[in-house]
Amino acid sequence: MSETGTQQHITAPLDTAVSMQPDGPVSAPMVSALEQGWAAIRARHPEVPTAVVVLGAGSIGVPAGGLRLGHFAAMRWHHDTQQLPEVFVGGEGLDRGPGDVLATLLHEAAHALADVRGIKDTSRQGRWHNARFKQLATEVGIETTEDPRIGWSPTSLPEATRADYADTITALGAALRMHRTAEVTGGQGSKTKTPPCVCDCGRRIRVAPTVLAAGPITCGVCGTDFTPDEPEDQP
Repeated sequence: MSETGTQQHITAPLDTAVSMQPDGPVSAPMVSALEQGWAAIRARHPEVPTAVVVLGAGSIGVPAGGLRLGHFAAMRWHHDTQQLPEVFVGGEGLDRGPGDVLATLLHEAAHALADVRGIKDTSRQGRWHNARFKQLATEVGIETTEDPRIGWSPTSLPEATRADYADTITALGAALRMHRTAEVTGGQGSKTKTPPCVCDCGRRIRVAPTVLAAGPITCGVCGTDFTPDEPEDQP
């Protein structure tokens, strides 16, 4: 379960007003607020590692209509002998509000705990979130619901956690004053490709939606059913 108590203040409040000035920094206050949010999570859950927080495009490289709100990747950044994980936050998802952005950070923190503890919390190349992830999500203070495509991935922020992180949510709301426009793929006259289907061992096949709807197609290697390879869009 989540730790309780008064939230620790990691750094001084951000001067977010500069992000609205024509000649002032724009992205730095937003990234700094996300970093402070991650630091606040680490203050409550010391096992969560230090990470490089990246703000970028969540709609590039995903199927039309898809959106990647967040992602945790272990050991992506290198400095001398030190290796740090990466926490990605999609700019398109910033318009959901600071509470939901914090929920995304907590979602990735649950993945970070799984990595530190050596727990396999996902399959199908990180898309399917299993019951172990659900347990870790509960530990860091978020609620999950089961989705037939991505498992226990859809995340929400309960009122108790919202109260615990009230100062962090306020800081995020002050700094995250803009969001990115999603990339539009395809167009008039273009053909939409059917996304491939994947199984737990990562094999990929491409079948017509009508064929897949006719009944399960099971992998002969891992014994799991092939499901559409769609991005995680509700962390």
